[in-house]
Amino acid sequence: MADQVTAEPGKELQGLESFVADWSSDQEAFKKVHWGKAMMWIFLLSDTFVFSCFLTSYMTVRSSTTIPWPNPSTVFALNLGGVEVPLLLIAIMTFDLITSSGTMALAVNYGYRRDRTKTFWLMLATAAFGAAFVSMQAFEWTKLILEGVRPWQNPWGAPQFGSCFFMITGFHGLHVSIGVIYLLTIAFKVKRGDYERRGNYEVVEIAGLYWHFVDLVWVFIFAFFYLW
Repeated sequence: MADQVTAEPGKELQGLESFVADWSSDQEAFKKVHWGKAMMWIFLLSDTFVFSCFLTSYMTVRSSTTIPWPNPSTVFALNLGGVEVPLLLIAIMTFDLITSSGTMALAVNYGYRRDRTKTFWLMLATAAFGAAFVSMQAFEWTKLILEGVRPWQNPWGAPQFGSCFFMITGFHGLHVSIGVIYLLTIAFKVKRGDYERRGNYEVVEIAGLYWHFVDLVWVFIFAFFYLW
């Protein structure tokens, strides 16, 4: 008689049957990892490949061009009282995102303590830091455009600089903007008590994974564009 695919009552499934049973669960994958967290990790892995391709292409273009690459200290300087201060805005933007990682980590911590009020305000603060970052990036873009930088040219040297800069920083800025909307949505659901009624604040941790990823990517962009 052929083996029965369905396990007998009280008997654990083995092999392929166990794998299928785990993934067909309507609540969690493998009974331990929340579906939302698993899907977020998959998304972040795919996004890592995209950013890696962008940064690798940037390094290739910069290394192969015969025209001098613009000096970041000159391009990204701010004039304060007649003095050119190199990378001042970039330093503020970096500090802003690093601080937002701290507030997001605290939000996750208080979420697991089921402190609804502190979780809400910390997520709101994180979103505010993100919005400030995007605003500063918009200012930086405006300044460069007014100075003559375009995707096909720039007044300081290699014409590829503009296309690389606008593509990579713009793609990252889009991620930050989406993250701000995402955090605000989760924050107001926290305030409304949605996760309190469920007895589970894991969604806050999932949002934190996304935000920490965005911050980590900025570290690489900062090193490649502004320090190299």
